[in-house]
Amino acid sequence: MKYAITYENHMVFQHFGKCPAFLLVDIEDGIIVKKELLSANGSGHGALVTLIQEAGVDVLVCGGIGQGARDALAKAHIALIGGASGNVDEIVEQLKKGTLQDDPNGKCNHHHEEGNHDCGNHDCGSHTH
Repeated sequence: MKYAITYENHMVFQHFGKCPAFLLVDIEDGIIVKKELLSANGSGHGALVTLIQEAGVDVLVCGGIGQGARDALAKAHIALIGGASGNVDEIVEQLKKGTLQDDPNGKCNHHHEEGNHDCGNHDCGSHTH
């Protein structure tokens, strides 16, 4: 199973659409087969889904994610574990054990015109799309 974890400074990045990089992790039978970083190159929501799809990702692990991105992932046949937070090494350990679960509260519900918004249980701060 190939996972993409939204990544910045060894932590789960909390806004899928602004994610600077992904930690790609291949796990087979509870063992890490391969780990690598994939730069997002400043891509937006739609391009990020295409990027991880082309990388052969089966499951995206992220913090906050909007409904449009959730729909695009479903269309690309990429499963989602949203609402994740913390150190990526801890997340990888949970993935190896099969204990990491999707948190449906990890949604990013906001209007694109707003500066500040709340993405699930975290504050994304000021930014534009």
